[in-house]
Amino acid sequence: MTTDPYGGRLARAVRLRADGQAEQARELLLSLRAEFPDDAVVAYQTAWAHDVLDLEAEAVPHYRAAIAGDLPETDLRDALLGLGSTLRALGRDEEAAEVFGQALARFPADRPLRVFRAMLRYNTGDAREAVADLLRLLADTTEDPDIRRYGRAISHYAEDLDRGWLG
Repeated sequence: MTTDPYGGRLARAVRLRADGQAEQARELLLSLRAEFPDDAVVAYQTAWAHDVLDLEAEAVPHYRAAIAGDLPETDLRDALLGLGSTLRALGRDEEAAEVFGQALARFPADRPLRVFRAMLRYNTGDAREAVADLLRLLADTTEDPDIRRYGRAISHYAEDLDRGWLG
């Protein structure tokens, strides 16, 4: 039988954030970070609480600590997405590109990561690749029968936006 090293406080903080009480969650999580400074899950939850409160700059070191630690795969993917998105929001585009590159190397098929990278590409002036990325995602994921009918053409256009497809 395993015991909860946090005494229920981490679960309480997650509930508080989910219930819209992010400031209370943040305070509790900062207390847990002081007590468990090397705990990747606590760092990840702390970063998330800061992001919810639009405290992006304060979220970054918590995301970095979480990613450097031993996170479960799902949390790692979410932490990489959160850090990349937060860096993008802060205008730290080169760092965001590095994070999204690392994330997509580890999780190449992850669609939300691809969408957030496309937004970054748009912000950095690479609108062509941003649109191509989004077209590929649309062609791969849509359930809309009218768009699916043109899926092959959309995929080809994504490869060469200037010329398109004549097939």
